[in-house]
Amino acid sequence: MRKDVRILLVGEPKVGKTSLIMSLVSEEFPDEVPLRAEEIIIPAGVTPERVPTHIVDYSEAEQSEEQLYQEISKANVICIVYSVNNKKSIEKVTSHWIPLINDRTDKDSRVPLILVGNKSDLVEHSSMETILPIMNQYQDIETCVECSAKNLKNISELFYYAQKAVLHPTGPLYCPEEKELKPSCIKALTRIFKVSDLDNDGILNDHELNFFQSTCFNTLLGHQALEDVKNVVKRNMTDGVKDNGLTLKGFLFLHTLFIQRGRHETTWTVLRRFGYDDDLELTQEYLFPLVKIPSDCTTELNHNAYLFLQSVFDKHDKDRDCALSPDEVKDLFKVFPYMPWGPDVNNTVCTNDQGWITYQGYLSQWTLTTYLDVQRSLEYLGYLGYSIIYEQESQAAAITVTRNKRIDLQKKQTQRSVFRCNVLGARGSGKSGFLQAFLGKNLQRQRRIREDHKSLYAISTTYVYGQEKYLLLHEMMPDLDFLSEADLTCDVVCLVYDINNPRSFEYCAKVYKQYFIDSKTPCVVIAAKSDLHEVRQHYSLSPQEFCRKHKLHPPQLFTCNTNETLNKDIYTRLTTMAMYPHLAQADLKNSTFWLRASLGATVCAVLGLALYRALLKHR
Repeated sequence: MRKDVRILLVGEPKVGKTSLIMSLVSEEFPDEVPLRAEEIIIPAGVTPERVPTHIVDYSEAEQSEEQLYQEISKANVICIVYSVNNKKSIEKVTSHWIPLINDRTDKDSRVPLILVGNKSDLVEHSSMETILPIMNQYQDIETCVECSAKNLKNISELFYYAQKAVLHPTGPLYCPEEKELKPSCIKALTRIFKVSDLDNDGILNDHELNFFQSTCFNTLLGHQALEDVKNVVKRNMTDGVKDNGLTLKGFLFLHTLFIQRGRHETTWTVLRRFGYDDDLELTQEYLFPLVKIPSDCTTELNHNAYLFLQSVFDKHDKDRDCALSPDEVKDLFKVFPYMPWGPDVNNTVCTNDQGWITYQGYLSQWTLTTYLDVQRSLEYLGYLGYSIIYEQESQAAAITVTRNKRIDLQKKQTQRSVFRCNVLGARGSGKSGFLQAFLGKNLQRQRRIREDHKSLYAISTTYVYGQEKYLLLHEMMPDLDFLSEADLTCDVVCLVYDINNPRSFEYCAKVYKQYFIDSKTPCVVIAAKSDLHEVRQHYSLSPQEFCRKHKLHPPQLFTCNTNETLNKDIYTRLTTMAMYPHLAQADLKNSTFWLRASLGATVCAVLGLALYRALLKHR
């Protein structure tokens, strides 16, 4: 909501603009009226909406046209004052003032207008019969008020309506000609309904209605009050209430009723609580709260964020199969203005046999987004209503900023949960296969992936000494000259070569010597396509000799060309090296490093399977 309101009074000379302002301030009609009143500032504490209000007078005798134009451009609402006993001043409303104001304001951001009929004490009849056609002709006119500066009739109401026209405008919400909500308002309220529908059954039950009531108005409705609300809807429409809950149609009807009865502030309170601005767009402050990320730190979701995302998953997993079908994904993202996940996501995270994103894959994708682009993650959480449902100041409360990686290295321990592995290798060396195998896809399944659905990322969980961690694999483009410092920033490096291609290892050797020979980042050489015949590499040293010379672990054999369950020990080893880079070097000559990592992975895989089955049974 605006931090202040600026009201400008214009109109023909002698219609009583200055008298209206002075009567408001002194609460009595002035004996002497100056040509123009000084700008009045009404403190927030004495206005109904608790917003400071500036009231500005215009005098043709004292001010130039240029000064008038400047005041029009600064005004939030303009009161066009006419005298009810002066037909000429009424005619000037349409022949002069409205065209002048429209010429000086942008078409897409017109200021609301209030028509003010002053001197009602001098006539016995109302001017409304003349004014109503004008109001119907011009959509920018919010309302018309007849008042008397002399009798103090409707003076405070006039300025209240002017303030209300700025803070709670009708224009963005409602079309008076059609007597219905505008499409942008329906869209915003529909999102609000879906966010408040905690079990996603298409109705707001009493618990959800009271959650909504408490969220927006800090109060709960009693049983009878809830029944009264539903009865109002029942009397006016047949499909507004279902199973003793409010449907979307009923929810929209209530807001239409609020507006028709002049209670715009009710609908605006709801819209603003859910992050909307005066144009019914979610504000930048709501979608992108400030999160400070020092250098060499990463971003992760915290425990509450994962609990929230789990509840969102459960809400949309209608068939309880621990996976999201395409229709369920579409339903989940209906509160977004666009579809955030493309087909590449299904090849970035774990899916079931039908290719649907599993519960684990769903959390992995959120983890990936938060790690790579925290602003995007904040935006997504905003659409889902995280800060509202969890009663937080903003989505920033969902984010953990990890400590500087240098401190982790010094202390030889880390609290991080997400570790990045950059995968490098020559074209055709098997990098993509290495990523997809991490998601459980063998070569046969990989061949079914369309070219435009492929992903350069793969993320899933691994277990290191009983702790669940996320390993993020990133396939790098094989262009040595275009690897930036940001491209090389990671926790562990995979150098992949094809054992069946004699020129494949040379690339790995060059990359290592150019970028990693003096780095503290652990490196692992992957001998890919190990199901094929191994040929001699056209390099001065064999891969084994190269690793021995540079104190690297021996090349790790890998293949995804199998019908058996893919062995994922290598991914656990990579995560272990990322977590404990000092141990990776210290244990180089000690084969128990690999043995401990593999054993931990096996035990945790069994525990993980048991946990998954228990979760499935519970769900």
